[in-house]
Amino acid sequence: MISRTAAIAGIGATEFSKDSGRSELRLAVEAIRAALDDAGLRPADVSGLVTFTMDNNSEIAVARELGIGELTFLTRIGYGGGAACAIVQQAVLAVTAGLADVVVCYRALNERSGRRFGQAYASPDTDAGWHVPAGLATPAAQVAMVARRYLHDHGASTDDFGRVTVAARRHAATNPHAWFHGRPITLDDHRASRWIAEPLRLLDCCQESDGAVAVVVTGVERARDLPRPPAVIAAAAQGSGPGQFVMTSYYRPTVAGLPEIAVTGRQIWEQSGYRPADVRTAMLYDHFTPYVLMQLEELGFCAPGEARHLIADGGIEQGGRLPVNPHGGQLGEAYIHGMNGITEAVRQIRGTAVNQVPGGGPVLVTAGTGVPTSALLLEATP
Repeated sequence: MISRTAAIAGIGATEFSKDSGRSELRLAVEAIRAALDDAGLRPADVSGLVTFTMDNNSEIAVARELGIGELTFLTRIGYGGGAACAIVQQAVLAVTAGLADVVVCYRALNERSGRRFGQAYASPDTDAGWHVPAGLATPAAQVAMVARRYLHDHGASTDDFGRVTVAARRHAATNPHAWFHGRPITLDDHRASRWIAEPLRLLDCCQESDGAVAVVVTGVERARDLPRPPAVIAAAAQGSGPGQFVMTSYYRPTVAGLPEIAVTGRQIWEQSGYRPADVRTAMLYDHFTPYVLMQLEELGFCAPGEARHLIADGGIEQGGRLPVNPHGGQLGEAYIHGMNGITEAVRQIRGTAVNQVPGGGPVLVTAGTGVPTSALLLEATP
């Protein structure tokens, strides 16, 4: 078992912007340096590097720029945002197996000033033949199919989607690091935003960001001797569901669901010994608002179709039943492929978050949805 064998000892990030003015390699190096400084470690202490297959910065280029010497562990995880928590899981496996002592996980991208993921794209793989000819060539269009079915199956409304955005923007408004700092919205603002792919409006879609995030993973015992309180990794999981596609899993018995999230959830609860009711706050991957509702259901926070009731009257806001993304998430803070959700979870464990959620319970993090995905559960040291 890998539960509680490793911890996140350092976190770092660049500023989040729409035009960084720097290369993605420089962003990666800046974030990693910040994470190592936060952990009280030097580049020479690093023996492993892990990132996304979508990251444009090779591990050896990053190592050269930082002055890292020998590396004993290098790997990458695919499926876009689904990799966010999985790269931390890889670091845990390496540390636990003795393959590396200190592993840095990183993601850097100029997703607004460079290649914009929201634009139409036809993948070269054969799966694209099932949906691109029908016009489903953007993530928003692909999610809209699932969102429409969710509304039909469960009697929800687009206002329920809007409440997710309102909560995220309210949290971001008090977070100085968020792109939308000082800019909360109302449900009427959501209703007035333009259609992107019905039933999704502009304010149902995450933002496009430039920036980088890095986290430092090491063994629990070593982490205890470092300057910052460690965020112990109580559980780390990956999951893929039956009939899995990338964003277009329309051929399952139930279209309006995310069974891959349920796969990770079952592992998280089994590994950690916790249950949904124990979770203090959750960093749920929020590239599109409908998938936040579906995650709440798949993870066991409520029954299928009941998420709209959980989020009503501020249920996912500060002081609610389950505060979700108190940093603002990808809707409000920045879209760094889910990595900024991990750093916020660490701050919540340390007690240093801008919008600190009271209590001593664990903090849940999920990665990209609609794809093979991953999740983490973090806790403080006893």
